[in-house]
Amino acid sequence: MCHPEVNLMKRIHLFIPSALAAACMQAFIPAHAQAQTQNFNRIATFESFRNVSAGRTVSKKSVAEIVAASQDGRLLAYTDGEQKGIGLIDITEPDTPKAAGFIPVEGEPTSVVFLDRKIVAAVDASKLFFQPEGHLVTIDIATRKVVESCNLQGQPDSIALDKLGRNIVVVLENQRDEGLNKGALPQLPAGNVTILPIKNGVPDCTGAHPINLTGLADIAPTDPEPEFVKVNDKGLAVVSLQENNHLVLIDVAKRTVFRHFSAGSVNLNQIDRKRDGVISPTESITGLLREPDAVAWLDDKRFVTANEGDYKGGSRGFSIINTEGKVEFDSGAFLDHLAIRLGHYPERRSGAKGNEPESAEVGVFGKDRLIFIGSERSSLISVWLDMGPGKAPQFLQALPAGAGPEGLLAIPQRHLLVVASETDGAARASVSIYQRSNAPANYPTLMSKDTPEGTPMAWGAISGTSADIQQPGRLWAVTDSAYSTTRILQIDANATPALITKEITLTKGAKPASYDAEGISQRADGSFWIASEGDPNKKSGPTKNLLLRVSNQGNVEEEIELPGSLNNHTVRFGFEGVTRTGSGAEEVVWIAVQREWKNDPSGFAKILRYSPAQKTWGVLHYPLSKSAAAGGWVGLSEITALSPNELVVIERDNQFGDQSFKTLHSFSVAGLVPADVGAQQVPVISKRLVSDLVPELQKPRGIVLDKVESFAIDAAGNAFFITDNDGVDGTNGETQFIRLGKLSNLR
Repeated sequence: MCHPEVNLMKRIHLFIPSALAAACMQAFIPAHAQAQTQNFNRIATFESFRNVSAGRTVSKKSVAEIVAASQDGRLLAYTDGEQKGIGLIDITEPDTPKAAGFIPVEGEPTSVVFLDRKIVAAVDASKLFFQPEGHLVTIDIATRKVVESCNLQGQPDSIALDKLGRNIVVVLENQRDEGLNKGALPQLPAGNVTILPIKNGVPDCTGAHPINLTGLADIAPTDPEPEFVKVNDKGLAVVSLQENNHLVLIDVAKRTVFRHFSAGSVNLNQIDRKRDGVISPTESITGLLREPDAVAWLDDKRFVTANEGDYKGGSRGFSIINTEGKVEFDSGAFLDHLAIRLGHYPERRSGAKGNEPESAEVGVFGKDRLIFIGSERSSLISVWLDMGPGKAPQFLQALPAGAGPEGLLAIPQRHLLVVASETDGAARASVSIYQRSNAPANYPTLMSKDTPEGTPMAWGAISGTSADIQQPGRLWAVTDSAYSTTRILQIDANATPALITKEITLTKGAKPASYDAEGISQRADGSFWIASEGDPNKKSGPTKNLLLRVSNQGNVEEEIELPGSLNNHTVRFGFEGVTRTGSGAEEVVWIAVQREWKNDPSGFAKILRYSPAQKTWGVLHYPLSKSAAAGGWVGLSEITALSPNELVVIERDNQFGDQSFKTLHSFSVAGLVPADVGAQQVPVISKRLVSDLVPELQKPRGIVLDKVESFAIDAAGNAFFITDNDGVDGTNGETQFIRLGKLSNLR
C-alpha cells in the first residue's frame, strides 16, 4: 500500500513530496488488471434536463448541484438552481435511473436532505447581496408537493440533519458580492449558523436558534462567510468559514460553539500557476491558505476538508483534521498531478486553484472507510482508503464525472456513489452513478508516465493519431491549439490503461512552435506529416491551413501552404486529418477537410491529395451525411490509409449524447483522378459504413462524447480511436481511448 510520508508535527505546512506522490501513482496502473480489487465504475448518467417539468424551457440551463438520497437509497433528490426546483430520480435500478418528478420552489435551492418521508430544501430568495433572504421548504414525497415553508433570516447555503433527525442545521452564508470592491471582505450583513428543532416531522421555525460566528476568525471577524456544514454521530457540527480560512465546531444539542481554529496553510512544490497555454508543474508557493469548502466527518474525532479556495487561497488539495485542530494529513500537489497525469488538468482555467477540490464525502463500504474528493475544474473524483488516525490515506482510483462536480453522496448499503455536476453546456449537467464491485476499474483509459523531474507528462486535446510504421501497439498522437506549444505524444497501447511514454515538442528555428495540429501521419523514414487547421476569420488574426513536414525530433522542416486558388475559398472548418501512402517519389499525402469550403457544393467536403515529389495538389469530394440534431452539423475528423487506394475517415456530428452521429466510413480512390485545384467538376468518392462508434462510446456509461478525433490501425492490424477533451475547456476532461481490435469489414 502507498503511504506518503507525513510529518504530523508540521501542522501548517504539510504536503506530500512529489516523488512519493509519483510512487503512489505507479501502484495505480496494475490495479486495473486485478479483478479481485474492489473498484468503482460508472454504471449510469442521468442528464438533469430530462427532469424538467412541463411549462419550463428544457433548452435553458438545468443543473444538478447538491444531491441527497432516501433512507433506502432508492430515490435521489438534487437541487437545480437554474430551473428553481428540486429534481427527483428513481434509482431502484441504479443502472437505469428514471425521472421521478420536479418540484418548483420560490427561489434558488442550495441544499437538500431527506427527513423520513419528506424532503427539506434550503432556498435562496435574495434579490440583492446586502439584503439576503431565504426559506426552508418541506416537500411531501408521496404527493411531490411543498407542504411547509418558513422564512430564514438570511441567505441559506448548506443544511444538515443530526443523526437522530431531531435538529436541522442551516448555514446562512449571506455571500459576498465578488463584483463589489473586487470582492473584498467584510461585506455585511454577517452570516451565521441557525439550528431549528424538528417538530411533527418538519422544521420548527419558531424554535430557530442563531449561533453568532463573528469575532472568531482573524481575516474578517465581522463577516464570517460560513459555507458548509456536516454533523457527526455525536451531534458535533463542523462548519467551514471558507473566505476566512477558519473551521468552527458547534455542539448542536447545546446550541453553542464548542471549538474553532484556523484551517492553516500549506507549501506547494511542482505546481503550474500560470495561464500561458502550457502545463508546466515547475513552480512553488509558500503559506497558501487552505480556504476549505466542503467538509465530511471521518469519525467522531476527524473530518475531511476540500480546500477549494475562494478568496485569496486554495491549496489544491484536501486535508484530514482532528477536533483539536491538528492537521493529520494534507494531499499537497497530489490532486494537481493526478489531473495532469490523466489529461484532466484545466490549464486555461487553472489560475490559483488548479484542479479546484470543492466537494468531499465519506462512506463506509464493508470494512473500508472511503474518502471521496471532487475536483470541480478537473471533473475528477478521487477515491481514498482511510488508514486510521494519524496515518495518511491510501489513494485507490480516480473517476470521471460530469463537468463541474458539485455534490457527492455515498450510499454504502447499495455499494453506490452518486455525483451531481452543475456545468450545463453542450454536454448537459448530469447526475452520475457509480457502483463498487470486484470488476476492474475501467477509467482511466489513457494516462501518462512521469518525466525525469518526477512530475507527470502533461497532455490533453488529442486531435490526431498515427500508428507506428513498425512496432505493434505503438501510436503517435498530436495536440491541438488548446495549448500554446504543439507536441507529439508516443502512446504504448499494449499497456492497460494505454500509457503516454514520450513527448516531442515541435520546434521551428530551435524555438517551441504553435500550430492548430489536427492530424498526424508517420512517414516511411520515421518522420511525420502534420496537418494544421487554419481559420481565415480568427479574431486574433487569420491563420492558414498548413501541411507540416516534421523530423522525428519534432523540428518543422517545411510548411506547405495551399495554392492560392484553394486558399481563397477556405472557412474556419479546415484541415482535420492527414495520412500518407508510399515513400520516396511514390509518396502521396491525403488530407481530410472538415466541412464544405466556399467553392464546394452543399454537403460535400474536400479530400485533398498532395504529391511531395511533384508538389502538386488534387481534389476529391466526400459526400457528408446530414445531422439529425437541430443546429448540428456533420464533418470529417480523421483520415487513415489502409492501402494505396483504400482510406478510412471519421465522419461525425458536433453533438453529445446517445442520438449523436459518430462513424467510420471507408472509400476507394482506385480509378479516380483527383481534379486540379481550380476545376469546376470534382470526382465524388463512394463511401461505405465500416462502424457506428456510438455503441462503443456508450459503454463507459457517461454522456456520449462529442469529439471523436483520432483513428489508427497499428502494425498488427488492431484499430483504436480516441476522443478529444478540448484541453478541459468547457468539457469534463474525459478522454476515452477505445480499442476496436481487428475490424473484419475494413476492406
